[in-house]
Amino acid sequence: MAEDLPHIEEKASVALLIIDMINDMEFEDSEKIFPKALQAAENIAHLKKRAKQHGIPVIYVNDNYGRWQSDFKELVDHCKQDNVKGKPITELVEPEDDDYFVLKPQFSAFFATPLDLLLDYLEVKTLIITGVAGNMCIQFTANDAYMRHYKLLIPSDATASNQKEDNDQALDLMSKVLKADISSSSTYNFINIIKEASEYYSQERG
Repeated sequence: MAEDLPHIEEKASVALLIIDMINDMEFEDSEKIFPKALQAAENIAHLKKRAKQHGIPVIYVNDNYGRWQSDFKELVDHCKQDNVKGKPITELVEPEDDDYFVLKPQFSAFFATPLDLLLDYLEVKTLIITGVAGNMCIQFTANDAYMRHYKLLIPSDATASNQKEDNDQALDLMSKVLKADISSSSTYNFINIIKEASEYYSQERG
C-alpha cells in the first residue's frame, strides 16, 4: 500500500546520512567491498527517493581521499570518470542540487566537521545512517551520534563492509549497544518515522 504523503515542512526532525558512497573505489582490496557496496547503493538510491518525497533532508558525508584542494563537486566528477572503478556506485547515489554535503578527515562523520551544527540548524535528532564501511565509518559515526543523544536507524540493507560477517557483527553491536534500529529499509514507513522523530526531538529539547 502506498504511503499517504504528509504535509511537508522544511524541518522534519530526521535526516538521511549517506557516508562515503561517493567513492572511486581505487584502493587496496576494493574488489572485496565493491559488489556489496553496489547492492547497498541500489537500496540507498531507493531509500533516498522515498525519503525526499517526505521532505527528509539528505546529507552526504564523505572522505576527501587526500584531495584537500578539491570541493565536493570535483570529488563527484572525479568518481564519475569512465576509468574510475567506483563510477557505477556514484551514479546510483549521485547528489542532487538540494542535498547537503560535509567532507570529513577521519572515520566519524562528526569528527572535525560541521555536521552537528548542520543537524542542529535542521532541527534533527533522528538519523538514518547508510553507506560504507559498516564496521568502520558507519560504526564510528553511530558511536559519536549516540553520545550526542541522536536516535539511530541503520538499515541493514544499506550498509556494506569488506566481509558480510564483519558488517553483520557491526550491525548487531550497534543494535545492542547503541539501541539502533537495524531493520531493512524496505520496511520503513516514513510517516511513522517522522512522527516518532518529531516526538523524540521534542523530548530532547524539553
